[in-house]
Amino acid sequence: MKKLVYAQLDEVLYHEELDNGLNVYILPKEGFHETFATFTTKYGSIDNTFIPRGLVEPVKVPDGIAHFLEHKMFEDEEKDVFYAFGEQGASVNAFTSFTRTGYLFSSMMQVEKNIETLLDFVQKPYFTGQSIEKEKGIIAQEIMMYADNPDWRAYFGVIENMFEKHPVRIDVGGTIESITSITKKDLTICYETFYHPSNMVLFIVGNVDPEEIMRLVRENQSAKKFPAKEEIIRHVVPEGTPAYVAKRTISMPVSMPKCVVGYKEKNPTRQGRDLLKHQLSVQVVLDLLFSPSSKMYERLYESGSLHDPLSFHYTAEWGFGFSVISGNSNNPDHMADQITETITTYQQVGFSKEEIDRAIKRRIGVVLRSLNSLDFIAKEFTRYQFNGMNFFDVVSTLESLTCYDLQAVLRDHFTPEYQTVFIIRDERV
Repeated sequence: MKKLVYAQLDEVLYHEELDNGLNVYILPKEGFHETFATFTTKYGSIDNTFIPRGLVEPVKVPDGIAHFLEHKMFEDEEKDVFYAFGEQGASVNAFTSFTRTGYLFSSMMQVEKNIETLLDFVQKPYFTGQSIEKEKGIIAQEIMMYADNPDWRAYFGVIENMFEKHPVRIDVGGTIESITSITKKDLTICYETFYHPSNMVLFIVGNVDPEEIMRLVRENQSAKKFPAKEEIIRHVVPEGTPAYVAKRTISMPVSMPKCVVGYKEKNPTRQGRDLLKHQLSVQVVLDLLFSPSSKMYERLYESGSLHDPLSFHYTAEWGFGFSVISGNSNNPDHMADQITETITTYQQVGFSKEEIDRAIKRRIGVVLRSLNSLDFIAKEFTRYQFNGMNFFDVVSTLESLTCYDLQAVLRDHFTPEYQTVFIIRDERV
């Protein structure tokens, strides 16, 4: 077991790769009462075309199947998984993103027993035709619920505007039509391909003994048989072309129109330190441009065009990336114009050193505070790992950013042909 010391953050991380390929990370946190654990596979909604284990030709599976499989993993022939965790004093949940599916629990008691339960239920799938058909109805209701959610529609609307072919443009849950076609064979193919230990990470953070936890995990895994490791061949083509649609408007019953401006990433194949530096640079630039302390926010708020703080974030994985700026406004077209004008102005005049220093310090403060949230660390850790980044390099990378780095991002990432606008107006007006 390797011991990785991050003196600047006063953190020590333990890591071991087991014989079956499973990477296990343990982050002891003295003084915390709760322990979080995530068991995550590098498999998400965009992985809809791949070569299944043991075959040579790629297959295309129904959209939304990763999310469907997440739901089905809680089926167990012998026990109710949620009840079992509850009896052991734990709260269990799961999530599916574009690139990951994670299963997680939090607990203040029986941590070792809960870790075993987490490993066992994820590594023991149970599918029946009857339960699959029942799940289709449940997920169809979930899809319809999100379709009626203006914030969700706005988010995926701007992504659809940006991407022409990349599967990131498809809702994580799929469509009612696509989930209807899912079969037991489909689920089995996806599980056997993507849920191999070598494609997964177990991360545990809390007041735990690393040696004891690692011993437990080794014993649990050595008692199980897994096929030999195989490279997973995914057929996801990176898309860094200009925005597919420049602007689109839809109507829904909303109390206030919504405006979302997106910027598609030109170079979506960054990984490792290159991606980490770029991601943090974009995030700092977004803070400078659109935080509540920015001149743009002040101007929009004083004019009455903005009714809530702007939301903004940058998302990047291998094959795709984008920035999103959104808000509620009684004049969404004006808001979009103001966002564009703000970016254009700063591209011409640049940021002052004082502005940059303040923004970087604010971002470092956010990161340091997040290290006190075990929940946040547990959910974010694997995203960094699966992209060749290190969560504990964030602060040092932020400190290394220069005016040149931020000006380059401002100039290269926020360009007109890669911009798109999505607006939701009130259909009752």
